[in-house]
Amino acid sequence: MRRFGLFCCFFVTAFLSRSQVNQESSLFLVEGDSLPDYVIPLKEVVVFQPLKFKDQESLKRYILLRRRVFRVYPYAKLAADRLQVLNERLSNIESKSGRKKYLKRLEKFIYGEFEEELKKLSKSQGRILIRLVHRQTGSTTFDLVKDLRNGWRAFVYQTTASLFKLSLKTEYNPEEILEDYLIEDILQRAFADGYLEEQPAAIDYDLDALYGVWNKKRK
Repeated sequence: MRRFGLFCCFFVTAFLSRSQVNQESSLFLVEGDSLPDYVIPLKEVVVFQPLKFKDQESLKRYILLRRRVFRVYPYAKLAADRLQVLNERLSNIESKSGRKKYLKRLEKFIYGEFEEELKKLSKSQGRILIRLVHRQTGSTTFDLVKDLRNGWRAFVYQTTASLFKLSLKTEYNPEEILEDYLIEDILQRAFADGYLEEQPAAIDYDLDALYGVWNKKRK
């Protein structure tokens, strides 16, 4: 038994010594500290504050809003992507006639590709999409149309939207509008969980700061 104990002690000592040699030979420096390069990098964990709902109906509305946000966010993301490409290409077109021709061709393409799909959106989904376009691009839908086409075109779009009691001038404001605050919460949770692909937003908000704002409002 004693020999077995000595053997175990020798084995453990030898193993630890070898491990120490291997570790020391596999170190890298991070701001002056030595760290082993075999350390498994951990995925960043985002901790969200729990949402509180006053009743079951409020919870149902949140779940419905979440479904609508998931439905329309890809369109807002696509609008931001297209806008970036559009601005890059327009910067390379010097003539006014060339820019106008390109914009008409682009508009025809967008309508042909997305008109039928967008027609399927409900009024509530359309309202959320208008706000998310502002979040992703930094411009209201009205201003985008006005800048890319002309003031009259923007007026026509605005008048058409008004028939459905929607305004293309609506801005995204989660600090003042409860629904926008809940949308921001839904988006950031979806990004963290991998349900939606995150795109850097032109208008960025700190969710923890928003929690503080709305907790004060409730009090």
